[in-house]
Amino acid sequence: MESRESAIATHDNDDGADVDVLVIGAGILGLYQLYRAREDGFSVQLVEAGDGLGGTWFWNRYPGARFDSESYTYAFLFSKELFEEWEWQEHFAAQPETERYLNYAVDKFDLRKHIRFGTRVTSAVWDESAGLWTVHASDGAQTRARFVVAALGILSLPVYPEVPGRADFRGEAYHTGLWPKEPVTFEGKRVAVVGTGASGVQIIPEIVDLVDDLTVYQRTPNWCTPLNNRPVTAEEQAALKVGFEQMKEILATSPSGFLHVSSGRKTFDHTKAERWAFYEKVWASPGFSKLTTNYIDMMTNPAANAEWCEFIAEKIRGIVKDPAVADKLIPKDHGYVGKRPPYVTNYFEAYNRPNISLVDLTETPIAGVTETGIETTAGHQEHDMIIWATGFDFGTGSLMKLGARGRGGLPLAEYWADGPATFLGLMCQNFPNFFFPGGPHGAAGNNPRYGGDQSDFIADALVYMREHGYSTIEVPAASEEAWTSMVDAGAQTASFTESSYFYGTNVPGKARRYLINPMGRPKLLEMMKDAVASEYQGFLR
Repeated sequence: MESRESAIATHDNDDGADVDVLVIGAGILGLYQLYRAREDGFSVQLVEAGDGLGGTWFWNRYPGARFDSESYTYAFLFSKELFEEWEWQEHFAAQPETERYLNYAVDKFDLRKHIRFGTRVTSAVWDESAGLWTVHASDGAQTRARFVVAALGILSLPVYPEVPGRADFRGEAYHTGLWPKEPVTFEGKRVAVVGTGASGVQIIPEIVDLVDDLTVYQRTPNWCTPLNNRPVTAEEQAALKVGFEQMKEILATSPSGFLHVSSGRKTFDHTKAERWAFYEKVWASPGFSKLTTNYIDMMTNPAANAEWCEFIAEKIRGIVKDPAVADKLIPKDHGYVGKRPPYVTNYFEAYNRPNISLVDLTETPIAGVTETGIETTAGHQEHDMIIWATGFDFGTGSLMKLGARGRGGLPLAEYWADGPATFLGLMCQNFPNFFFPGGPHGAAGNNPRYGGDQSDFIADALVYMREHGYSTIEVPAASEEAWTSMVDAGAQTASFTESSYFYGTNVPGKARRYLINPMGRPKLLEMMKDAVASEYQGFLR
Protein backbone atom coordinates (compact mmCIF):
# COMPACT_ATOMS: atom_id res chain seq x y z
CA MET A 1 0.00 0.00 0.00
CA GLU A 2 1.16 3.51 -0.73
CA SER A 3 2.69 5.27 2.23
CA ARG A 4 1.78 8.83 3.04
CA GLU A 5 2.52 11.26 5.85
CA SER A 6 1.76 9.64 9.16
CA ALA A 7 -1.41 10.77 10.87
CA ILE A 8 -0.89 8.62 13.95
CA ALA A 9 1.61 9.49 15.63
CA THR A 10 4.08 10.56 17.99
CA HIS A 11 3.41 12.37 21.17
CA ASP A 12 4.33 15.87 20.04
CA ASN A 13 1.84 16.11 17.13
CA ASP A 14 -0.82 18.69 17.94
CA ASP A 15 -4.06 17.42 16.42
CA GLY A 16 -6.18 17.79 19.52
CA ALA A 17 -5.54 14.32 20.88
CA ASP A 18 -4.61 13.93 24.52
CA VAL A 19 -3.40 10.41 23.97
CA ASP A 20 -2.91 7.95 21.13
CA VAL A 21 -4.47 4.92 22.81
CA LEU A 22 -7.02 5.03 25.61
CA VAL A 23 -7.60 1.65 27.26
CA ILE A 24 -10.72 1.14 29.38
CA GLY A 25 -10.44 -1.54 32.04
CA ALA A 26 -7.54 -2.77 34.19
CA GLY A 27 -8.19 -6.48 33.80
CA ILE A 28 -5.64 -8.88 32.32
CA LEU A 29 -6.36 -7.88 28.71
CA GLY A 30 -6.50 -4.16 29.44
CA LEU A 31 -3.15 -4.30 31.21
CA TYR A 32 -1.60 -6.28 28.35
CA GLN A 33 -2.97 -3.80 25.78
CA LEU A 34 -1.50 -0.96 27.86
CA TYR A 35 1.86 -2.71 27.91
CA ARG A 36 1.85 -3.36 24.15
CA ALA A 37 0.86 0.21 23.27
CA ARG A 38 3.51 1.68 25.55
CA GLU A 39 6.19 -0.68 24.21
CA ASP A 40 5.20 0.15 20.63
CA GLY A 41 5.85 3.83 21.26
CA PHE A 42 2.31 5.18 21.50
CA SER A 43 1.19 7.59 24.17
CA VAL A 44 -1.27 5.65 26.29
CA GLN A 45 -3.58 5.92 29.24
CA LEU A 46 -5.72 3.35 30.99
CA VAL A 47 -8.85 4.27 32.94
CA GLU A 48 -10.40 1.93 35.50
CA ALA A 49 -13.69 2.31 37.36
CA GLY A 50 -12.40 0.52 40.45
CA ASP A 51 -9.71 1.61 42.84
CA GLY A 52 -7.47 -1.37 42.11
CA LEU A 53 -6.18 -3.70 39.40
CA GLY A 54 -7.65 -6.91 38.12
CA GLY A 55 -11.00 -6.27 36.46
CA THR A 56 -12.93 -9.49 37.09
CA TRP A 57 -10.25 -10.43 39.62
CA PHE A 58 -10.74 -7.16 41.49
CA TRP A 59 -14.52 -7.13 41.74
CA ASN A 60 -15.00 -10.88 42.28
CA ARG A 61 -13.27 -11.20 45.66
CA TYR A 62 -15.90 -13.30 47.41
CA PRO A 63 -14.73 -16.25 49.53
CA GLY A 64 -13.75 -19.11 47.25
CA ALA A 65 -13.21 -17.03 44.09
CA ARG A 66 -10.41 -18.61 42.08
CA PHE A 67 -9.24 -19.61 38.63
CA ASP A 68 -10.53 -22.74 36.97
CA SER A 69 -7.85 -22.43 34.31
CA GLU A 70 -4.35 -23.29 35.51
CA SER A 71 -2.75 -20.18 36.98
CA TYR A 72 0.38 -20.27 34.83
CA THR A 73 -1.66 -20.71 31.62
CA TYR A 74 -3.96 -17.81 32.50
CA ALA A 75 -1.14 -15.38 33.30
CA PHE A 76 0.98 -13.03 31.19
CA LEU A 77 3.37 -14.83 28.87
CA PHE A 78 5.08 -11.87 27.18
CA SER A 79 7.95 -11.85 29.69
CA LYS A 80 10.02 -14.90 30.58
CA GLU A 81 11.57 -12.89 33.39
CA LEU A 82 8.19 -12.22 34.96
CA PHE A 83 7.23 -15.87 34.58
CA GLU A 84 10.39 -16.98 36.37
CA GLU A 85 10.09 -14.40 39.14
CA TRP A 86 6.49 -15.16 40.11
CA GLU A 87 5.85 -18.57 41.60
CA TRP A 88 2.19 -19.47 41.68
CA GLN A 89 1.35 -21.18 44.96
CA GLU A 90 -1.57 -23.22 43.64
CA HIS A 91 -2.39 -24.75 40.29
CA PHE A 92 -5.65 -22.75 40.44
CA ALA A 93 -4.94 -19.50 42.23
CA ALA A 94 -7.42 -17.85 44.58
CA GLN A 95 -8.41 -14.22 43.98
CA PRO A 96 -6.00 -12.66 46.50
CA GLU A 97 -2.98 -14.28 44.83
CA THR A 98 -4.17 -13.21 41.39
CA GLU A 99 -4.59 -9.63 42.57
CA ARG A 100 -1.09 -9.66 44.09
CA TYR A 101 0.33 -11.04 40.84
CA LEU A 102 -1.26 -8.34 38.68
CA ASN A 103 0.00 -5.59 40.99
CA TYR A 104 3.48 -7.12 40.89
CA ALA A 105 3.45 -7.22 37.08
CA VAL A 106 2.18 -3.65 36.75
CA ASP A 107 4.89 -2.32 39.06
CA LYS A 108 7.61 -4.43 37.45
CA PHE A 109 6.87 -2.87 34.06
CA ASP A 110 6.21 0.61 35.46
CA LEU A 111 2.66 0.76 34.12
CA ARG A 112 0.93 2.27 37.15
CA LYS A 113 1.80 5.85 36.15
CA HIS A 114 -0.36 5.36 33.04
CA ILE A 115 -3.45 4.24 35.00
CA ARG A 116 -6.24 6.42 36.41
CA PHE A 117 -8.30 4.58 38.99
CA GLY A 118 -11.80 5.52 40.12
CA THR A 119 -12.60 6.64 36.57
CA ARG A 120 -15.80 5.17 35.18
CA VAL A 121 -16.42 6.01 31.53
CA THR A 122 -19.87 7.50 30.92
CA SER A 123 -19.62 8.13 27.18
CA ALA A 124 -17.29 7.69 24.21
CA VAL A 125 -18.24 9.64 21.10
CA TRP A 126 -16.56 9.52 17.69
CA ASP A 127 -15.75 12.97 16.30
CA GLU A 128 -15.81 12.48 12.53
CA SER A 129 -14.20 15.78 11.63
CA ALA A 130 -11.29 15.38 14.03
CA GLY A 131 -10.90 11.62 13.68
CA LEU A 132 -10.84 11.29 17.45
CA TRP A 133 -12.84 9.76 20.27
CA THR A 134 -14.07 12.08 23.02
CA VAL A 135 -14.36 10.07 26.22
CA HIS A 136 -16.09 11.41 29.32
CA ALA A 137 -15.79 9.92 32.79
CA SER A 138 -17.83 10.11 35.98
CA ASP A 139 -15.16 12.24 37.66
CA GLY A 140 -15.68 14.96 35.05
CA ALA A 141 -12.51 14.18 33.11
CA GLN A 142 -12.54 14.36 29.31
CA THR A 143 -9.99 12.62 27.13
CA ARG A 144 -9.51 12.92 23.36
CA ALA A 145 -7.99 9.73 21.96
CA ARG A 146 -7.11 8.44 18.51
CA PHE A 147 -7.98 4.89 19.50
CA VAL A 148 -10.19 3.41 22.21
CA VAL A 149 -9.68 -0.14 23.45
CA ALA A 150 -12.66 -1.14 25.59
CA ALA A 151 -11.19 -4.10 27.48
CA LEU A 152 -14.24 -4.40 29.71
CA GLY A 153 -14.45 -8.17 29.90
CA ILE A 154 -17.36 -10.52 29.34
CA LEU A 155 -18.18 -10.91 33.03
CA SER A 156 -18.20 -7.38 34.35
CA LEU A 157 -21.84 -6.23 34.57
CA PRO A 158 -23.59 -8.05 37.45
CA VAL A 159 -27.21 -9.09 37.01
CA TYR A 160 -29.85 -9.21 39.73
CA PRO A 161 -33.07 -11.16 39.32
CA GLU A 162 -36.27 -9.21 38.84
CA VAL A 163 -37.91 -10.01 42.16
CA PRO A 164 -40.19 -7.62 44.03
CA GLY A 165 -38.84 -5.95 47.14
CA ARG A 166 -35.14 -6.62 46.63
CA ALA A 167 -34.28 -3.10 47.74
CA ASP A 168 -36.44 -3.44 50.85
CA PHE A 169 -34.17 -5.96 52.57
CA ARG A 170 -32.68 -4.42 55.73
CA GLY A 171 -29.96 -6.98 56.31
CA GLU A 172 -26.64 -7.26 54.53
CA ALA A 173 -26.85 -7.84 50.78
CA TYR A 174 -24.01 -8.54 48.36
CA HIS A 175 -23.52 -9.58 44.76
CA THR A 176 -20.59 -11.95 44.20
CA GLY A 177 -19.53 -9.81 41.24
CA LEU A 178 -19.38 -6.64 43.37
CA TRP A 179 -17.89 -8.02 46.56
CA PRO A 180 -16.57 -5.39 49.01
CA LYS A 181 -12.90 -5.05 49.87
CA GLU A 182 -13.81 -4.74 53.54
CA PRO A 183 -14.10 -8.08 55.39
CA VAL A 184 -17.56 -9.63 55.56
CA THR A 185 -18.41 -11.49 58.77
CA PHE A 186 -20.48 -14.66 58.45
CA GLU A 187 -20.30 -16.15 61.92
CA GLY A 188 -23.62 -16.64 63.65
CA LYS A 189 -25.69 -15.35 60.73
CA ARG A 190 -28.60 -16.74 58.75
CA VAL A 191 -27.39 -16.49 55.17
CA ALA A 192 -29.12 -16.96 51.83
CA VAL A 193 -27.19 -17.71 48.63
CA VAL A 194 -29.31 -17.16 45.53
CA GLY A 195 -27.87 -18.96 42.53
CA THR A 196 -25.75 -22.05 41.96
CA GLY A 197 -23.71 -20.97 38.96
CA ALA A 198 -19.92 -20.56 38.96
CA SER A 199 -19.75 -18.11 41.88
CA GLY A 200 -22.49 -19.71 43.97
CA VAL A 201 -20.87 -23.14 43.92
CA GLN A 202 -17.56 -21.58 44.97
CA ILE A 203 -18.83 -19.53 47.90
CA ILE A 204 -21.24 -22.10 49.39
CA PRO A 205 -18.60 -24.57 50.67
CA GLU A 206 -16.42 -21.68 51.88
CA ILE A 207 -19.03 -20.26 54.26
CA VAL A 208 -21.17 -23.25 55.22
CA ASP A 209 -19.09 -23.98 58.34
CA LEU A 210 -19.02 -20.31 59.37
CA VAL A 211 -22.69 -19.40 59.28
CA ASP A 212 -25.43 -20.38 61.70
CA ASP A 213 -27.79 -21.29 58.89
CA LEU A 214 -27.32 -21.42 55.09
CA THR A 215 -30.20 -21.55 52.64
CA VAL A 216 -29.37 -22.11 48.98
CA TYR A 217 -31.96 -20.94 46.45
CA GLN A 218 -31.41 -22.85 43.23
CA ARG A 219 -33.18 -22.30 39.93
CA THR A 220 -31.36 -24.95 37.89
CA PRO A 221 -28.37 -27.12 38.87
CA ASN A 222 -25.20 -27.39 36.83
CA TRP A 223 -22.96 -30.32 35.97
CA CYS A 224 -20.31 -29.60 38.58
CA THR A 225 -17.11 -31.65 38.68
CA PRO A 226 -14.07 -31.40 40.97
CA LEU A 227 -11.50 -28.67 40.37
CA ASN A 228 -8.86 -30.92 41.94
CA ASN A 229 -6.69 -28.01 42.98
CA ARG A 230 -3.46 -28.46 44.92
CA PRO A 231 -0.23 -26.58 45.73
CA VAL A 232 2.45 -26.28 43.06
CA THR A 233 5.39 -28.34 44.30
CA ALA A 234 9.02 -27.21 44.16
CA GLU A 235 9.65 -29.80 41.46
CA GLU A 236 6.73 -28.49 39.41
CA GLN A 237 7.95 -24.90 39.84
CA ALA A 238 11.34 -25.88 38.45
CA ALA A 239 9.79 -27.79 35.55
CA LEU A 240 7.56 -24.84 34.65
CA LYS A 241 10.55 -22.51 34.47
CA VAL A 242 12.64 -24.89 32.40
CA GLY A 243 9.71 -25.56 30.08
CA PHE A 244 8.55 -21.96 29.66
CA GLU A 245 9.30 -21.63 25.94
CA GLN A 246 7.73 -24.98 25.11
CA MET A 247 4.67 -24.18 27.23
CA LYS A 248 4.34 -20.78 25.58
CA GLU A 249 4.44 -22.36 22.12
CA ILE A 250 1.80 -24.93 23.06
CA LEU A 251 -0.49 -22.27 24.51
CA ALA A 252 0.02 -20.05 21.45
CA THR A 253 -1.30 -22.75 19.14
CA SER A 254 -3.65 -24.81 21.33
CA PRO A 255 -7.24 -24.74 20.02
CA SER A 256 -8.52 -24.28 23.57
CA GLY A 257 -5.65 -22.28 25.03
CA PHE A 258 -4.83 -25.04 27.52
CA LEU A 259 -1.93 -27.44 27.98
CA HIS A 260 -4.23 -30.46 28.17
CA VAL A 261 -3.64 -33.32 25.74
CA SER A 262 -6.63 -34.82 23.92
CA SER A 263 -7.44 -38.46 24.60
CA GLY A 264 -7.85 -39.07 20.86
CA ARG A 265 -10.46 -41.71 21.69
CA LYS A 266 -14.15 -42.12 20.95
CA THR A 267 -16.51 -43.25 23.69
CA PHE A 268 -17.91 -46.49 22.34
CA ASP A 269 -14.61 -47.81 21.07
CA HIS A 270 -14.23 -49.07 24.67
CA THR A 271 -16.23 -51.49 26.76
CA LYS A 272 -18.37 -50.09 29.56
CA ALA A 273 -15.84 -51.24 32.16
CA GLU A 274 -13.07 -49.48 30.25
CA ARG A 275 -15.19 -46.36 29.89
CA TRP A 276 -15.98 -46.20 33.61
CA ALA A 277 -12.29 -46.59 34.44
CA PHE A 278 -11.52 -43.77 32.00
CA TYR A 279 -14.23 -41.56 33.52
CA GLU A 280 -12.67 -42.08 36.96
CA LYS A 281 -9.40 -40.79 35.56
CA VAL A 282 -11.13 -37.77 34.01
CA TRP A 283 -13.06 -37.09 37.25
CA ALA A 284 -9.73 -36.94 39.10
CA SER A 285 -8.11 -34.66 36.50
CA PRO A 286 -7.73 -30.88 37.00
CA GLY A 287 -10.20 -28.22 35.89
CA PHE A 288 -11.12 -27.97 32.23
CA SER A 289 -9.42 -31.23 31.39
CA LYS A 290 -12.87 -32.74 32.07
CA LEU A 291 -13.62 -31.27 28.66
CA THR A 292 -10.34 -31.28 26.82
CA THR A 293 -9.06 -34.77 27.75
CA ASN A 294 -12.44 -36.54 27.75
CA TYR A 295 -13.59 -38.74 24.89
CA ILE A 296 -13.39 -36.65 21.73
CA ASP A 297 -17.06 -37.27 20.85
CA MET A 298 -18.39 -36.41 24.31
CA MET A 299 -19.74 -33.04 23.11
CA THR A 300 -20.93 -34.20 19.69
CA ASN A 301 -22.48 -37.62 20.33
CA PRO A 302 -25.64 -37.36 22.49
CA ALA A 303 -25.27 -40.95 23.71
CA ALA A 304 -21.67 -40.33 24.75
CA ASN A 305 -22.66 -37.13 26.54
CA ALA A 306 -25.53 -38.88 28.31
CA GLU A 307 -23.24 -41.60 29.61
CA TRP A 308 -20.71 -39.09 31.01
CA CYS A 309 -23.64 -37.34 32.69
CA GLU A 310 -24.78 -40.70 34.09
CA PHE A 311 -21.32 -41.15 35.60
CA ILE A 312 -21.41 -37.65 37.18
CA ALA A 313 -24.90 -38.28 38.55
CA GLU A 314 -23.63 -41.47 40.19
CA LYS A 315 -20.85 -39.46 41.79
CA ILE A 316 -23.29 -36.85 43.12
CA ARG A 317 -25.53 -39.52 44.61
CA GLY A 318 -22.48 -41.14 46.19
CA ILE A 319 -21.42 -37.88 47.87
CA VAL A 320 -24.74 -36.30 48.96
CA LYS A 321 -26.30 -38.37 51.71
CA ASP A 322 -29.89 -37.20 51.29
CA PRO A 323 -31.23 -38.80 48.06
CA ALA A 324 -33.83 -36.07 47.58
CA VAL A 325 -31.20 -33.32 47.81
CA ALA A 326 -28.87 -35.24 45.52
CA ASP A 327 -31.62 -35.53 42.93
CA LYS A 328 -32.19 -31.76 43.01
CA LEU A 329 -28.47 -31.19 42.37
CA ILE A 330 -28.49 -33.27 39.17
CA PRO A 331 -29.40 -31.29 36.02
CA LYS A 332 -32.46 -32.45 34.09
CA ASP A 333 -32.67 -29.72 31.44
CA HIS A 334 -29.28 -30.04 29.73
CA GLY A 335 -26.34 -32.35 29.15
CA TYR A 336 -22.72 -31.71 30.00
CA VAL A 337 -21.60 -28.41 28.43
CA GLY A 338 -25.21 -27.51 27.70
CA LYS A 339 -24.22 -24.69 30.04
CA ARG A 340 -20.77 -23.55 31.10
CA PRO A 341 -19.75 -26.28 33.60
CA PRO A 342 -18.36 -25.09 36.96
CA TYR A 343 -15.43 -26.78 38.71
CA VAL A 344 -15.81 -27.13 42.44
CA THR A 345 -14.13 -27.96 45.74
CA ASN A 346 -16.25 -29.68 48.40
CA TYR A 347 -19.44 -28.31 46.88
CA PHE A 348 -21.56 -31.46 47.04
CA GLU A 349 -20.04 -32.34 50.41
CA ALA A 350 -21.41 -29.05 51.78
CA TYR A 351 -24.97 -30.39 51.51
CA ASN A 352 -24.17 -33.01 54.14
CA ARG A 353 -23.76 -30.30 56.78
CA PRO A 354 -26.63 -30.03 59.27
CA ASN A 355 -27.05 -26.25 58.86
CA ILE A 356 -27.69 -26.14 55.09
CA SER A 357 -30.95 -26.42 53.16
CA LEU A 358 -31.69 -26.36 49.44
CA VAL A 359 -34.72 -24.57 48.01
CA ASP A 360 -35.74 -25.64 44.50
CA LEU A 361 -37.06 -22.50 42.82
CA THR A 362 -38.69 -24.51 40.04
CA GLU A 363 -41.00 -25.94 42.71
CA THR A 364 -41.33 -22.91 44.99
CA PRO A 365 -40.33 -19.70 43.14
CA ILE A 366 -39.31 -16.54 44.93
CA ALA A 367 -42.39 -14.36 45.35
CA GLY A 368 -40.41 -11.43 46.72
CA VAL A 369 -37.88 -10.10 49.17
CA THR A 370 -39.03 -8.60 52.44
CA GLU A 371 -37.30 -6.43 54.99
CA THR A 372 -36.20 -9.53 56.86
CA GLY A 373 -35.83 -12.30 54.31
CA ILE A 374 -37.10 -14.08 51.23
CA GLU A 375 -40.68 -15.11 50.49
CA THR A 376 -41.25 -18.13 48.24
CA THR A 377 -44.55 -19.71 47.31
CA ALA A 378 -43.90 -22.15 50.16
CA GLY A 379 -43.49 -19.47 52.83
CA HIS A 380 -41.14 -16.92 54.34
CA GLN A 381 -37.54 -17.49 55.43
CA GLU A 382 -35.71 -15.05 57.72
CA HIS A 383 -32.17 -14.07 56.71
CA ASP A 384 -29.50 -11.75 58.07
CA MET A 385 -27.61 -11.72 54.78
CA ILE A 386 -28.50 -12.33 51.12
CA ILE A 387 -25.77 -13.16 48.64
CA TRP A 388 -26.87 -12.70 45.05
CA ALA A 389 -24.78 -15.19 43.03
CA THR A 390 -26.86 -14.47 39.98
CA GLY A 391 -24.26 -13.91 37.29
CA PHE A 392 -23.59 -11.28 34.66
CA ASP A 393 -24.90 -9.67 31.51
CA PHE A 394 -22.46 -11.77 29.54
CA GLY A 395 -20.46 -10.58 26.57
CA THR A 396 -22.19 -7.34 25.63
CA GLY A 397 -23.52 -5.93 28.91
CA SER A 398 -20.70 -3.56 29.85
CA LEU A 399 -20.09 -2.52 26.24
CA MET A 400 -23.75 -1.62 25.77
CA LYS A 401 -23.59 0.51 28.95
CA LEU A 402 -20.43 2.33 27.88
CA GLY A 403 -22.24 5.11 26.05
CA ALA A 404 -20.27 4.52 22.85
CA ARG A 405 -21.49 6.43 19.78
CA GLY A 406 -19.92 5.87 16.39
CA ARG A 407 -20.43 7.38 12.96
CA GLY A 408 -23.35 9.79 12.80
CA GLY A 409 -23.82 9.48 16.55
CA LEU A 410 -24.97 5.84 16.24
CA PRO A 411 -25.20 4.29 19.73
CA LEU A 412 -23.53 0.89 20.05
CA ALA A 413 -26.54 -0.21 22.11
CA GLU A 414 -28.75 0.58 19.12
CA TYR A 415 -26.44 -1.05 16.58
CA TRP A 416 -26.44 -4.23 18.69
CA ALA A 417 -30.10 -4.10 19.69
CA ASP A 418 -30.73 -7.46 17.97
CA GLY A 419 -27.42 -8.94 19.13
CA PRO A 420 -23.78 -8.16 18.44
CA ALA A 421 -22.26 -7.94 14.98
CA THR A 422 -18.46 -8.16 15.08
CA PHE A 423 -15.29 -9.05 13.25
CA LEU A 424 -13.09 -11.47 15.20
CA GLY A 425 -15.02 -10.50 18.32
CA LEU A 426 -12.96 -7.32 18.62
CA MET A 427 -14.30 -4.59 16.29
CA CYS A 428 -17.44 -3.63 14.39
CA GLN A 429 -18.76 -1.46 11.58
CA ASN A 430 -19.58 2.23 12.21
CA PHE A 431 -17.14 2.40 15.13
CA PRO A 432 -13.74 3.32 13.66
CA ASN A 433 -10.62 3.11 15.82
CA PHE A 434 -12.64 1.28 18.47
CA PHE A 435 -11.77 -2.19 19.74
CA PHE A 436 -13.16 -4.53 22.39
CA PRO A 437 -10.81 -7.50 22.97
CA GLY A 438 -12.36 -10.13 25.19
CA GLY A 439 -15.81 -9.10 24.01
CA PRO A 440 -18.58 -11.12 22.32
CA HIS A 441 -17.80 -13.64 19.55
CA GLY A 442 -14.13 -13.91 20.47
CA ALA A 443 -13.30 -16.70 22.89
CA ALA A 444 -14.29 -20.32 23.43
CA GLY A 445 -11.65 -21.51 25.85
CA ASN A 446 -8.94 -20.03 28.06
CA ASN A 447 -9.95 -16.37 27.78
CA PRO A 448 -6.55 -14.63 28.21
CA ARG A 449 -5.06 -16.75 25.43
CA TYR A 450 -7.83 -15.84 22.99
CA GLY A 451 -7.83 -12.26 24.23
CA GLY A 452 -4.07 -12.06 23.93
CA ASP A 453 -4.40 -13.00 20.24
CA GLN A 454 -6.90 -10.18 19.82
CA SER A 455 -4.73 -7.67 21.68
CA ASP A 456 -1.73 -8.54 19.54
CA PHE A 457 -3.83 -8.13 16.39
CA ILE A 458 -4.88 -4.66 17.55
CA ALA A 459 -1.37 -3.62 18.53
CA ASP A 460 0.16 -4.87 15.28
CA ALA A 461 -2.50 -3.07 13.24
CA LEU A 462 -1.78 0.23 15.00
CA VAL A 463 1.93 -0.13 14.30
CA TYR A 464 1.18 -0.87 10.64
CA MET A 465 -1.04 2.21 10.42
CA ARG A 466 1.65 4.43 11.89
CA GLU A 467 4.29 3.07 9.54
CA HIS A 468 2.11 3.48 6.45
CA GLY A 469 0.41 6.76 7.29
CA TYR A 470 -3.16 5.70 7.95
CA SER A 471 -5.31 7.38 10.57
CA THR A 472 -8.49 5.28 10.60
CA ILE A 473 -9.24 1.58 10.81
CA GLU A 474 -12.75 0.17 10.47
CA VAL A 475 -13.84 -3.32 9.56
CA PRO A 476 -15.49 -3.61 6.12
CA ALA A 477 -19.16 -4.52 6.22
CA ALA A 478 -18.52 -7.75 4.31
CA SER A 479 -15.91 -8.92 6.81
CA GLU A 480 -18.20 -8.19 9.75
CA GLU A 481 -21.06 -10.00 8.05
CA ALA A 482 -18.89 -13.03 7.28
CA TRP A 483 -17.71 -13.43 10.88
CA THR A 484 -21.13 -12.77 12.43
CA SER A 485 -22.88 -15.15 10.04
CA MET A 486 -20.30 -17.80 10.84
CA VAL A 487 -21.00 -17.35 14.56
CA ASP A 488 -24.76 -17.59 14.05
CA ALA A 489 -24.43 -20.66 11.83
CA GLY A 490 -22.00 -22.36 14.19
CA ALA A 491 -24.37 -21.82 17.09
CA GLN A 492 -26.78 -24.28 15.48
CA THR A 493 -24.41 -27.16 16.22
CA ALA A 494 -22.79 -25.82 19.39
CA SER A 495 -23.09 -27.88 22.56
CA PHE A 496 -24.44 -24.98 24.62
CA THR A 497 -28.20 -24.77 24.81
CA GLU A 498 -30.26 -21.59 24.63
CA SER A 499 -30.76 -21.78 28.40
CA SER A 500 -27.07 -20.87 28.75
CA TYR A 501 -26.03 -17.32 29.50
CA PHE A 502 -23.90 -17.65 26.36
CA TYR A 503 -27.15 -16.72 24.59
CA GLY A 504 -28.00 -13.90 27.01
CA THR A 505 -31.07 -15.74 28.28
CA ASN A 506 -30.37 -14.80 31.90
CA VAL A 507 -31.10 -11.12 31.13
CA PRO A 508 -34.77 -10.22 30.64
CA GLY A 509 -35.36 -8.41 27.34
CA LYS A 510 -31.91 -9.14 25.92
CA ALA A 511 -31.74 -10.30 22.31
CA ARG A 512 -31.12 -14.05 22.05
CA ARG A 513 -27.93 -14.41 20.05
CA TYR A 514 -24.90 -16.64 20.47
CA LEU A 515 -22.21 -14.65 22.26
CA ILE A 516 -19.07 -16.78 22.00
CA ASN A 517 -16.99 -18.19 19.14
CA PRO A 518 -18.34 -21.58 18.00
CA MET A 519 -15.52 -22.05 15.47
CA GLY A 520 -12.82 -21.76 18.11
CA ARG A 521 -9.33 -20.38 18.11
CA PRO A 522 -8.08 -21.94 14.83
CA LYS A 523 -10.66 -19.95 12.83
CA LEU A 524 -9.89 -16.80 14.82
CA LEU A 525 -6.17 -17.13 14.07
CA GLU A 526 -6.82 -17.99 10.43
CA MET A 527 -8.89 -14.87 9.78
CA MET A 528 -6.44 -12.67 11.66
CA LYS A 529 -3.64 -14.04 9.50
CA ASP A 530 -5.66 -13.38 6.34
CA ALA A 531 -6.32 -9.77 7.33
CA VAL A 532 -2.63 -9.15 8.05
CA ALA A 533 -1.51 -10.91 4.84
CA SER A 534 -3.84 -8.69 2.80
CA GLU A 535 -2.29 -5.63 4.45
CA TYR A 536 -5.67 -4.94 6.07
CA GLN A 537 -7.34 -4.50 2.69
CA GLY A 538 -10.55 -2.52 3.03
CA PHE A 539 -9.88 -1.64 6.68
CA LEU A 540 -7.68 1.45 6.44
CA ARG A 541 -8.15 5.07 5.50
